[in-house]
Amino acid sequence: MSTPSIEYAWLLPMLSIFGVAVAGVVVEAFLPRRRRYRTQLVLCGGGLVSALISVVALVGTRGMAVAGAVAVDGPALFVQGAILVVGLMTLLLVAERPSTGGLDGFTPQASAVPGSTAQLEATRARAVQTEVFPLTMFAIGGMMLFPAANDLLTMFVALEVFSLPLYLLCGLARHRRLLSQESSLKYFLLGAFSSAFFLYGAAMLYGYAGTLSLAGIGSAVAAGAGDDSLAWVAMGLVSVGLLFKVGAVPFHSWIPDVYQGAPTLITAFMAAATKIAAFGAMLRIFYVALPGLRDGWRPVLWAVAILTMVAGAVLMVAQTDQQQQKWCHYRNFTGNQ
Repeated sequence: MSTPSIEYAWLLPMLSIFGVAVAGVVVEAFLPRRRRYRTQLVLCGGGLVSALISVVALVGTRGMAVAGAVAVDGPALFVQGAILVVGLMTLLLVAERPSTGGLDGFTPQASAVPGSTAQLEATRARAVQTEVFPLTMFAIGGMMLFPAANDLLTMFVALEVFSLPLYLLCGLARHRRLLSQESSLKYFLLGAFSSAFFLYGAAMLYGYAGTLSLAGIGSAVAAGAGDDSLAWVAMGLVSVGLLFKVGAVPFHSWIPDVYQGAPTLITAFMAAATKIAAFGAMLRIFYVALPGLRDGWRPVLWAVAILTMVAGAVLMVAQTDQQQQKWCHYRNFTGNQ
């Protein structure tokens, strides 16, 4: 068994982000609370800038890293650069009000029951949730790996790496804590279902092609190596997992509740970065692994795109603040007890 080659220079953008995320966890464990905010801010800012510089330096590079598991090419670098730019903008929003720690939109103690004595004491102590920084960096790292993955296993791992931190971040809003926790739970449950669809589709593609490599699957599809119906069903299942992350119709039902319940910074970050990563992964799957089935997936994507735009424009007119109504009903109910 030969030792796989690992092209560290090509992986430097992602390694920088994951290294900063791990360093952020160490900071949370050992640094005094009063010094964490500025340290995390400098650490994350430096990591994002260095990763963006690395992406720019790799422009024009084309090849495979880690024994073909990660692709380094123009589309992957473009998507990674866009995600890093969104990450930098999110970090600037966090640092907008340094006098209050820049994290006043996040709850001071996520584990406390809403309205409990522990939460009130943490609020009076002006505690800040600096764990947001390493969680966000892990999410950015997973998003960068997602569109660059060249096999389905690496893609699934990247999907979970950036999804799990987002599940936590959605439940950290300072105000309307119950709605924030509800949005986090909804996102977790529906995200788990979408990941299961993706994983099941990946398993079926492996059964069809005998490989998890996207290029290998593309070659098997072009050669008609197996039962075409298996490939069609697998393509549909994988598409469900990706379209859920994009928030396309009819997989959009989670978006209003999650975006409204999550902290504003996380909503802005998810609305941009998650969709960029998902579109990049869709581009790689459909044009590398499944180009031989383009006659099937092109009309479907056209229909989904049209329905998403029309539904978004029409439903927006009749949209009401249901979460606020539920919150008012809850307060009235508890006030009458």
